[in-house]
Amino acid sequence: MAAITSTVIAIAGVILGWITIEIACKPCLEKGRQAIDRSLNPDYDPDDDINVAPANTDTDTIRDPLIPPPDVNPKPKPDIDIDLHATPSPSSSIKAV
Repeated sequence: MAAITSTVIAIAGVILGWITIEIACKPCLEKGRQAIDRSLNPDYDPDDDINVAPANTDTDTIRDPLIPPPDVNPKPKPDIDIDLHATPSPSSSIKAV
């Protein structure tokens, strides 16, 4: 009798665990199941999917290069005049603690 009771408790625990995982991970499991169904469908063609670009761009973001090409005409950097012999003002000096 103890063996049957242990078996029933074990099966109930497995069933409750399965239900808990199904409820907790429902969005993720649904996406995974849809992906599996798509990959097993012989009529599915991934090239038929419509790639929608964001409204503020006129290019397809999927086909953009990962590394953008370098600028042909880079902007010149402004010249910086630094007077190395100037005395620092009291507000810009570093105070030691």
